[in-house]
Amino acid sequence: MKKISCIVCFIISLFNASAQDSISIQQEIGTEKMYGLQFSDAKRDSIVSGLSDNLKTYQFLHDQNLPNNIPMSLSFDPVLPGMHFNIKQEPLIWNIPDNVSLPKNKNELAFYSVVQLSSLIKYKKLSSVELTQFFIQRLKKYSDTLHCVIELTENIAMKQAKKADEDLAKGIYKSPLQGIPYGIKDLFAVKGTHTTYGTPPYKDQMIDQTSFVAQQLQDAGAVLVAKLSLGELAMDDVWFGGLTRNPWNLNKGSGGSSAGSSSATAAGLVPFAIGTETYGSIVDPSWRCGLTGLRPSFGSISRSGAMALAWSSDKVGPICRSAEDAAMVFAYIHGTDGKDASARKMPFNYTGKINLSKLKIAYAKNYIDSLPDNSAEKNLLATLKKLGAKITAVDFPDTLHGNAILNLIVAAEAAAAFDPLTRSNRDDEMVQQKKDRWPNVFRTARFIPAVEYINACRMRYSIMQKVDPFINRFDIFIAPPETGDQLAITNLNGYPSVTLPIGFNENGMPIAITFIGHLYNEATLLAFAKAYQDATTFNLQHPSLFK
Repeated sequence: MKKISCIVCFIISLFNASAQDSISIQQEIGTEKMYGLQFSDAKRDSIVSGLSDNLKTYQFLHDQNLPNNIPMSLSFDPVLPGMHFNIKQEPLIWNIPDNVSLPKNKNELAFYSVVQLSSLIKYKKLSSVELTQFFIQRLKKYSDTLHCVIELTENIAMKQAKKADEDLAKGIYKSPLQGIPYGIKDLFAVKGTHTTYGTPPYKDQMIDQTSFVAQQLQDAGAVLVAKLSLGELAMDDVWFGGLTRNPWNLNKGSGGSSAGSSSATAAGLVPFAIGTETYGSIVDPSWRCGLTGLRPSFGSISRSGAMALAWSSDKVGPICRSAEDAAMVFAYIHGTDGKDASARKMPFNYTGKINLSKLKIAYAKNYIDSLPDNSAEKNLLATLKKLGAKITAVDFPDTLHGNAILNLIVAAEAAAAFDPLTRSNRDDEMVQQKKDRWPNVFRTARFIPAVEYINACRMRYSIMQKVDPFINRFDIFIAPPETGDQLAITNLNGYPSVTLPIGFNENGMPIAITFIGHLYNEATLLAFAKAYQDATTFNLQHPSLFK
C-alpha cells in the first residue's frame, strides 16, 4: 500500500504543478521505489531541486497543448549499417485482361478482384459511376450490420467517379485503379470529411488536409466511398459505433485495429481498403477476416495526414482479397511527399512472376512442427513444395523479449501523441475504460522514465542486429500470424509481411499464415504470395451472408 500511496502522491505533484511547484524528499523516495533505484539522503536533496525545476519545464510543455500532427524530432530507420538496396524503379506493366465479362448476377461484382474491375472500366463495359453506385448501395445495406462505416463519402465518391469516366472518355488513363471504389481507415485526413479516430473525443474533428495516401489514390483515379471504422485510437475493433463485426461470424469482432477496412473488404462492400499497423493492426484483422493484408516495410509509405500513434512503428498498407490486388494498390501509394521524416521512395519492381525453386524459403518449426499433420499450416508447406519450393525448417528467435520492448516503446510514444487528451481528462469520454485500454495505458506510460524509453530503443537496435542476419539468410520466412514473438520482432525491425488465408477451421473461420520478406522487397514477397494463391482457392472464398 505504501508504494501505491507514493505513486498517487507523485501523480498529484505532476498533474497539479500549478498548485505545487516543488517535489518533496518523501515523494522522491517513493519514485525511487517505482523505478528500482536507491540514493543516499545527500543525493536526494540535490535530486529534488532538479525535479522541481523540471516541473516548470513540464508546465511549459503542457501549456503548448501539442496537437497529434506535431511529430518527434527523431525518426526511426530500420536500415542497419551495411545494408544495400536496389534503387532503380523499372517500368511496371500490369496485365489487365480484355475478356472480363459482366456477371449475369450483378451482386457478383462485389467480389470481383481489382484487376477484373479495372478491366471492366478500362474497356468500357462498366462505368465508374455505375460501379460506385453499386458499392455505395452495398455499404448502405450492410454497414449497420457490420458497424464498419464511420462516414459514407457519397458526394466525394460521385464526383471522383464522374471524373474517372470523363477522363477515360478523353483517353486519359491514369492507372488500373482509375474508377475503382475503395475505403480508408478513419484516421486518415480527407478534406471535407470527419476524421474521428474512432473515439468520442474526436467525433466531430475535421482536418483541413488530405493525407498522402488518399491524395495518391485520388491522383491514380481511385474513388473514395467510405471512411471505415477502427478500434478507438487504433486499438482492437470497438469504437463509438460499437463492435465492428466479422462477416464470417457476426457474433465475433473483425479484429483490430483496421477493423472496418477488413470487415468491409471481406463482405464485398469495397474492392479494397487502406489500413495501418503499429503492432498487428493489418495482420490481425486480415487473418480474422480471411483477407490478404500487406504490411509494407517501415517508411515505404508516407504517413502525413494520418493519426500518429507511435512514430517509430506506425505503417500504412493495403487490405485486399489477393496478393495481385495488394501489389496494384501498393504500387500507387508507396513513396513520400517529404513530410514524413521516416518515409523514403524505394522502387517496387513487381512483375508477379517468380520461380519458387530459386528462392530460399524457411518456416518457423518452433511454431509449426507441433501442429497436427493435417493442419492448414502443414498443408501450406506441402502445397509450396509441390510448386517447386525448397523449404528449410528453423527456429524463429523467440527469446528476445520483443513483445515487452515494443509495448514499452509504443506506450511511451502513444502517451506523448495523446498527451492533451490525458491531461484534459477527455479520455473519460472514450468507450473503453478497462485497465489495458488506451486511457489507462496513457496514464501509466507517464511514469516511464526517459532513460528507460531510450534504453528500450537501444535494445530494439540490438534486436535488429541479432535478427536481421537470421532473416536475410532467406528470401521468404513463413510463420503463423500471431504465435510467439514473431509479430513483435518483425514490427520492431520494420520488415514487410503478407498475411493471407490458407484454410478454415471447424467453425468456418479463416486460418491464416504470414509470409515475411526483406526490407523494401515487397515485389518478391507479393509475387510469392500470388504464386501460392494462383494454386489454391482460399482467398476466393467469401462469407455466405454477403454474397
